[in-house]
Amino acid sequence: MRINSLLIRKFLHGIIVALVPLYPQSSFAQQHKLDTTRIYAIPEITISEPYQIRETRAAIPIQVITAKELRSLNVLQVSDAVKHLAGVIVKDYGGIGGLKTISLRSLGAEHTVVSYDGVAISDCQTGQIDIGRFSLDNIDRLTVSNGQTDNIFQPARLFASAGQLNIQTLTPSFKKDKSTNAYVSLKSGSWGLINPSLRIEHKSSEKWLYSFNSEWMSADGKYPYTMHYGNNNDSISQEKRKNTKVENLRIESELFGNLSDKEQLRLKAYYFQSSRDLPGATTLYYDYASQHLWDKNVFIQSKYKKELNNRWALQASAKWNWSYQHYLDPDYKGINGKTENTYYQQEYYASTGILFRGWDNTSLSLSTDGSINTLNANLTNFAKPTRYAWLTALAGKYVTERVTFTASLLATVIEERTRAEDANRKYRKINPDISLSFKVLKEEELRIRMFYKNSFRQPSFNDLYYGEIGNRDLSPEKSAQYNMGVTYSKKINHFVPYLSATIDGYYNRINDKIIATPTKNIFIWSMVNLGKVEIKGVDITTKVVLQPSENIRLNISCNHTYQRALDITNPTNHTYKNQIAYTPRVSGSGQFGIETPLMNLSYSLLWVGKRYTLGQNLPENRLEGYQDHSVSLSKETKIANTLASFNLELLNLANKNYEVVKNFPMPGRSLRATIKIIY
Repeated sequence: MRINSLLIRKFLHGIIVALVPLYPQSSFAQQHKLDTTRIYAIPEITISEPYQIRETRAAIPIQVITAKELRSLNVLQVSDAVKHLAGVIVKDYGGIGGLKTISLRSLGAEHTVVSYDGVAISDCQTGQIDIGRFSLDNIDRLTVSNGQTDNIFQPARLFASAGQLNIQTLTPSFKKDKSTNAYVSLKSGSWGLINPSLRIEHKSSEKWLYSFNSEWMSADGKYPYTMHYGNNNDSISQEKRKNTKVENLRIESELFGNLSDKEQLRLKAYYFQSSRDLPGATTLYYDYASQHLWDKNVFIQSKYKKELNNRWALQASAKWNWSYQHYLDPDYKGINGKTENTYYQQEYYASTGILFRGWDNTSLSLSTDGSINTLNANLTNFAKPTRYAWLTALAGKYVTERVTFTASLLATVIEERTRAEDANRKYRKINPDISLSFKVLKEEELRIRMFYKNSFRQPSFNDLYYGEIGNRDLSPEKSAQYNMGVTYSKKINHFVPYLSATIDGYYNRINDKIIATPTKNIFIWSMVNLGKVEIKGVDITTKVVLQPSENIRLNISCNHTYQRALDITNPTNHTYKNQIAYTPRVSGSGQFGIETPLMNLSYSLLWVGKRYTLGQNLPENRLEGYQDHSVSLSKETKIANTLASFNLELLNLANKNYEVVKNFPMPGRSLRATIKIIY
């Protein structure tokens, strides 16, 4: 995208008047104390406001699910939780072990960065992250944001995507005179689910904290489903999912160093492995599948922050990541009688950043990242690509009680080489971002917000080098996002301590979208830059807290999304101005929870409208909408120095085998029970 001189001048002017020292504490923020932020390191700004207020103050749409809210959503994995957020599409291939990817506002999973404790997770092979691998056992909060977040003091890589899912894990906290916490839990339920976990936290001194978390999960996944077939799907048969067993193991260890009030260190080691049967599509007269997938992932990451003085702050992070994937299809009808592929990825990543608080309410940041990604495979004549990337982000922010303004400029340099090529391929790009939130009335938390963000996504190694499909001349996909919205929050009285609502209208456009097209025959495809997608939509969120008495609390929330995501590539194509595949026009969620001294009750609902499985919106390509209802009961009790909690969930009450992806039916009604002991 070419940036004209006027845009550059406006951007630089915005940088000069940009921000960040301290969010002023509004009287509204002081009036009620809900779930507040947990500060473990020196942030760009220090806040003690509730998460809900931060959602309505932000200049970009941001949605937060806290650990407390996660317990009432009837969810097992991160992928289950984010389905309840506005504008989020999770492509789910069914069951606990199925692949699950997140797309924000129909831009695609490759345009969404997933970060783990503030450091991005990468997959250079596919360009998308399987969020089904992340459980909720040690999660403090989930944050989904569209556009660029108001936090300008972060790695440059987090400026490079159209949206972000940040997974924040728990930070140890200890009661007085206690140096060790222990958490033991066991989940069990339908389809052979067994899921024990253990978390230990230890404080060796006031400066050093340590945590260890491990979890194992196993399920056979043999759930029943109803097969529909016939000319009008008027014939049915009762079947059972096959080849669906899954086993996962996750181990995390983390060291927290509070070296001083102005200096913190966080070091994490992570190990994950999974063994999954791949059940395949459910089609008539075919009920057999034998494919299997093994995954392993190890990474070590560190984060360091230091407040140098009242004006300057420094941060640095580094990461080494290794992943392995082994795919087996023992029944492939080829020369070898099977398909067996292995892939190895490695990444070396480092980031540094500085923050300058030069003027009242204003700050500037400069971050630079470098990474090296490699991919190897057991395939004949595999390219063995290596990608070098350098990203530099200059950002500024200005904040008052009534105004939040941010602007940034990201410079990207990418070089790539393969085993068989002497010349390197180089790519350079500059991407701007600007956002503004304005409080309309002095005495009311009514705000107008808007943002523009320009970004791109580099083709994945699969897009470029996968067998006869890859195309080494692909250009990056380019996206432009425009958003305008209104937010409102208020404490009405003691009976209604919190009320909020947001509505955002947006327009997104993707150019040079990478799509697969057939070449010589239907078995040989090629990746080409042909696509253009135009997305218009509206996201609406509402939350209300009711306090009818001192010991009874009601939490109610509702999200709704309307989207027209159209293919505008070529007016002569049959798909022109048709809704893109697997994107519903309407979707949403609702939650209701009641907290009492005796027990807590929660109800959650997901609804998704009809979608189309292909780009042509024909009746035969239509996938019907669905609703998913779930309820749960939970109880906490204290025995001596031990806290015990019990949770019983009834999932998919209507017992519908709805399909998120065609021919991959989801489980019907099921039961899940959890026991957790905290000492």
